Amino acid sequence: MKNRSLFICLLLASSAVAADTPRKIAFERGDNSVWVANLDGAGAKKIAAGVDPCISPDGTKLAFNTESNTRFIAVADIATRKVAVFKNVPSDNSYGPVWAPDGRKLLFNIFIGSDWDIGLVNADGSGFRVLKKAGPNSHSYFSACWMPDGQSLYCQDIENLYHIGLDGAVIKQWPLQKLFIKSDMNSNSRLDVSPDGRMLLAEVDADEDSGRKDWDGPPPEIQVMDLATESTRKVTPIFWWEPCWITPDEFLCIGQGVKEKLPSIYRVSLDGKTRTLVIKNAMNPSVSK
Repeated sequence: MKNRSLFICLLLASSAVAADTPRKIAFERGDNSVWVANLDGAGAKKIAAGVDPCISPDGTKLAFNTESNTRFIAVADIATRKVAVFKNVPSDNSYGPVWAPDGRKLLFNIFIGSDWDIGLVNADGSGFRVLKKAGPNSHSYFSACWMPDGQSLYCQDIENLYHIGLDGAVIKQWPLQKLFIKSDMNSNSRLDVSPDGRMLLAEVDADEDSGRKDWDGPPPEIQVMDLATESTRKVTPIFWWEPCWITPDEFLCIGQGVKEKLPSIYRVSLDGKTRTLVIKNAMNPSVSK
């Protein structure tokens, strides 16, 4: 009986510690470096050289990709800044790692042959496999993001949005142009499913003139999709992009004003009415759980 009581006390203590663990955000600087800070932007510290950072759900590790003549997925221990580079995958061109909700695996884009596949690897770099292989005629897949239960994911191929299983089979698909309002996607567009699994944030290219002389291509904006009703709506005006959820009612993204040379990270309410600056001159945010 005493052992059982001790176990329960330890379990409650562990839960309390986990609940008190401050959430962290990861981000990228323009000099190809990846950083970690507190959720409010305080205590920022550089972790490694690289881009496309994604912080682990427990906030202890940082996945990213190296940026040079070759691109490999890498994982850094945030406390020690020790970096492990995953060179056992069958390509020297991989990018955009995304942690599984349980922190045990990573999704990422990998160039094999002449097309982009979605790869899956264990958190230590072992057990690589192609989760979604490109189809015929350069039918590549991008923007992979997990459902909160870790049993399926969303991705897109420039023309369609897909919900797929861990076996790569398509559960459902939607034409992008019929789904999102007057917009398209590109290979770098970001998707993210809300913590409750009900909503999908989507970075899209708006079908309108950017109005900026120094901007090449369509301007980005953020829309949200209700996964139950399949309805969509705009959340931000143009020049807001790279969204990631904080809670079911708030998300981080980057925005760039007309006179600003670099984007900055903001905390935004789901109704789009509240936008608070978190970190200036930063991009590619991700949040621990």
